[in-house]
Amino acid sequence: MVMVFYGSNGKSNPVSMENKVEHQTENQITCDIHLPSDLGMLYKVRLGLQSLENNISQLSLRHFKIQNTSTLDTFSLTINKTLPLSPNGDRWIEFPIQWPLKEALSVVTYHVTVFSRNILSERNVVHITACIYGTHGDTGDRSLLQSLQNEQQGEKNESFLVIMDAVDLGELEKIVLLISSKTDCKLDIKKLHVQEAAKEHPIYVFEVDEEFSVDANKPKIQREIPGSFVIRGEKQKNDTDNNLNKEGSQVKKLTEYTIKVYTGDKRGAGTDANVHIILFGSEDKSEVFQLAHSLEHQNPFERGKVDTFKIKTKRLGSLRSIEIGHDGKGFASGWFLEKVEITDAARNSMHCFSCNRSVDQSIITLYMLFSF
Repeated sequence: MVMVFYGSNGKSNPVSMENKVEHQTENQITCDIHLPSDLGMLYKVRLGLQSLENNISQLSLRHFKIQNTSTLDTFSLTINKTLPLSPNGDRWIEFPIQWPLKEALSVVTYHVTVFSRNILSERNVVHITACIYGTHGDTGDRSLLQSLQNEQQGEKNESFLVIMDAVDLGELEKIVLLISSKTDCKLDIKKLHVQEAAKEHPIYVFEVDEEFSVDANKPKIQREIPGSFVIRGEKQKNDTDNNLNKEGSQVKKLTEYTIKVYTGDKRGAGTDANVHIILFGSEDKSEVFQLAHSLEHQNPFERGKVDTFKIKTKRLGSLRSIEIGHDGKGFASGWFLEKVEITDAARNSMHCFSCNRSVDQSIITLYMLFSF
């Protein structure tokens, strides 16, 4: 059993109950957990099973109680649920923490509709999880191939529905997909729709439009999908293309950029910190992107390595400069950045931004060296 704690300033690493039990009776486990003080005020807990892939026995949960040993503030909740929630269902539950005199968030049922070409035919050999991020936190990695509903298959298109419960995420921002397979195969994923089950709108649309080449002998593929647009209206049809033409739809034209980051080949050049980037063009600037999921390496920004990232953002015009920096966290946060190369898919052009110096915790601005 694993727990993740969310606070106003961030979330904890997964906390395993193994070796943390202080007291145990037949139906009760008590343990002491030391959380980082910089989490701020706790507002939700995710509780689940360590593995999403192995067959394990059921876990029945009856009651949860947490007490702040410094302030003695106490929260308790009757759960009465068994994991997995169905024979092949979700192995995680989460719930808000209601502290005295504090307003708690509510639990929301989300409908995630996946549009693809061949996932259903490969479901027995592939494993796909999605972590949905919003302004109030994230869902953690949830399987997209458990307890599927509303399956629809055509000659070239298919769709299916996944239902997950989570503490209210607020405005949805991005989805991180994690894909692996027991055999070599190609998965063609078109897009994902996310909406609250109790509401017809808004519908958050995450366009993927990518064929993933999955190798059984390689690590899992990670892909960060930013929100493409939001459909807002009184009546919604199931067909996405019709939705885009309805009055009230809000559509952003997105441009894809491929970002190659070159870390210097010298002692201490790599970093474990969280790196972010902003792109500046002749027409606009992008939002802040966290460069977390390298296409080549599980641990990005290591000495002498090149890491590739794909992002989608609004139309920026011709790229002029970038701002890049990191938060200084991690054991080895110093970073020697050699250069950044950015390819604009829409313009079929590549831009080089040279650095050749150490990047500390502050943001540095790099101007375009050349493009072609």
